[in-house]
Amino acid sequence: MISSDLTSYGEDVFSEKAIKEYLPKTVATKLLATMREGKPLDPSIAGKVAEGLKNWALAKGATHFTHWFQPLTGGTAEKHDAFLEPAGIAEAIYKFSGKNLIGGEADASSFPSGGLRSTFEARGYTAWDPTSPAFIKRHENGATLCIPTAFCSYLGDALDMKTPLLRSIQVVTKATERLMKKFGVPPAHVSITLGAEQEYFLIDKSFYLKRPDLLQTGRTVFGAAPAKHQQLDDHYYGSIRPRILKFMTEVEDNLWRLGIPAKTRHNEVAPAQFELAPMFEDLNLAVDHNMLIMEVLRQTAEKNGLVCLLHEKPFQGVNGSGKHCNWSIAYGDKNLFSPGNNPRENALFLTFLSAIIRAVDLHADLLRMTTAGAGNDHRLGANEAPPAIISIFLGDELNSVMKEIETGKAEKREGGKGMQIGVDTLPVLPRDTTDRNRTSPFAFTGNKFEFRAPGSSQNCAQSQMVLNTIVAESIDAICDKLEAMEGDFNTNLQALLQRLIKAHKRVIFSGDGYSADWPKEAKKRKLPNLANTIEALKPLKNAANKALFVKYGVLSETEMDARYEIGMEDYERRIRIEGSITLEIARSMIRPVVADEFSRLATAIGQAKKDGLKVGIRGLTALSLKLGAGLDDLHVKCEKMEKALDKGSYAEQIEAMRDLRKTVDKLEYLVDDARWPLPKYREMLFIY
Repeated sequence: MISSDLTSYGEDVFSEKAIKEYLPKTVATKLLATMREGKPLDPSIAGKVAEGLKNWALAKGATHFTHWFQPLTGGTAEKHDAFLEPAGIAEAIYKFSGKNLIGGEADASSFPSGGLRSTFEARGYTAWDPTSPAFIKRHENGATLCIPTAFCSYLGDALDMKTPLLRSIQVVTKATERLMKKFGVPPAHVSITLGAEQEYFLIDKSFYLKRPDLLQTGRTVFGAAPAKHQQLDDHYYGSIRPRILKFMTEVEDNLWRLGIPAKTRHNEVAPAQFELAPMFEDLNLAVDHNMLIMEVLRQTAEKNGLVCLLHEKPFQGVNGSGKHCNWSIAYGDKNLFSPGNNPRENALFLTFLSAIIRAVDLHADLLRMTTAGAGNDHRLGANEAPPAIISIFLGDELNSVMKEIETGKAEKREGGKGMQIGVDTLPVLPRDTTDRNRTSPFAFTGNKFEFRAPGSSQNCAQSQMVLNTIVAESIDAICDKLEAMEGDFNTNLQALLQRLIKAHKRVIFSGDGYSADWPKEAKKRKLPNLANTIEALKPLKNAANKALFVKYGVLSETEMDARYEIGMEDYERRIRIEGSITLEIARSMIRPVVADEFSRLATAIGQAKKDGLKVGIRGLTALSLKLGAGLDDLHVKCEKMEKALDKGSYAEQIEAMRDLRKTVDKLEYLVDDARWPLPKYREMLFIY
């Protein structure tokens, strides 16, 4: 049932309200201090927390609990255990201990580990993350208590996305506190925030079940372009169809019960494409919530006779789907990426801005690495997605400010003096200092940075982990320089920012990222252009990059090596699965239909000649020639695909898939529509 008010918001979350109701006051105070301020957890309260959590979950109808974690598959994992404990012969009680809450054991060898675990070394551990509240997942016959956890190996290596993310949050928090102290700002709580926009496609389930490629890979390996798709821009922000609106309303109801602040819903650019955007939250919680959003989208679609496609490019020729990560840092109640109303706030803003420019310039390869994946390779640089070249968009206003600081000369503005940092001559910066640039992978959008390159199916923890770490390193570098300088702070800061802008301005680009000239210009600037996943994963092997993550304790060398191996294995396996299903469909579904169509035409032509007919033969002959040529070409391309699979070269497999698709898509236009074995784009994209 859909709620008409907010009484159910957060109902299935062990929220502050529930904590205060179900836990003793002293225990609740200690737990909330950890959740709100990141203070170390007092392990002595685990038993009381477990008892209160169990009672709350039972009251919500839960019979089982699970440690909910995010392995390196890119998804989530859970193993359900009943609260049930035997209490004698044919007797039982509900029990949940502090030990059950704090940690659990999972098979670490069956998840991707990149060599960190062998098949015979199976032990892995889950560890409670008290900063992300427990929640209830409901199903038709009951409910399960989910406890967000980290996941590590027997030897302590991180085997998940959450652990490095939490480490990186600590790192950038400490760096931010250090810089704020330099500015003489009183201590306050640092929070890293994220708003992750989620794009997705919906198609009718009946079409999905008839497409082996969608079932196996999440994308269509064949499909001729329909006459109309997104050329008229009539779907974007258009009126939402009743069936889809019903789905969206159910999604929001489920998310609101989980305390997920789903705020925006709308039609996206491509037909059958949509977007959901939540409000900003603390980064760790926002990542957990995004993983739940994807799950709720899939499950709710299933209940409505639909299928939610989260692949980055399920349909060729129309926009793909991304996950736009809007990232910022808050200090107390102030967003540090908001320019502010006075010179001191402006100086802080410009210092953090310079730190981010430096970080992205020096570590663009690492940011690109976080977006690597077989699905995203199809999307980056296409209609709606930014190119693989990482650059920063600031907008005209901030570009002028940066130039003014760099040169010390006034731009065209009132005042006539060059920009001075931290003194009264610094003009107040407008809050909306930028337009928007949809072709930029990393854009300043007024009070946050929007990283548009991550793919729709990807866990945004990895991109945020890298972003936190490289920004922390840049903030620390600025602090190191300031501490080494003697004399007036403002003068030193002015000189330092001037040097930073001169050294790293090459990464600032406000033009069209889709233009043919941009790759050439980027090459002149010596910006990395890691065009595919194979190239994009290589930064994980770079010695300097390893030293950076080891220095900050975010990833060890072995953990980075493991992530490289996992990324490569995932890519190669996905390409092989795509190649195999491409060949299977072409041979077992397409070829028989084309051969039968050709045979029927040949029979018809023969019969027409036998009957002495003079009309129709030319048309039948022309069509049969095209089908015959297509059938021959199909045979050749299938042979090429088979050889590529046998050889094992993913580059050759991709080329063979591309060639085979061209042939099949041409044949789609020639074969009788009633006989074509696959649902077509004009059906899947418009009937839902």
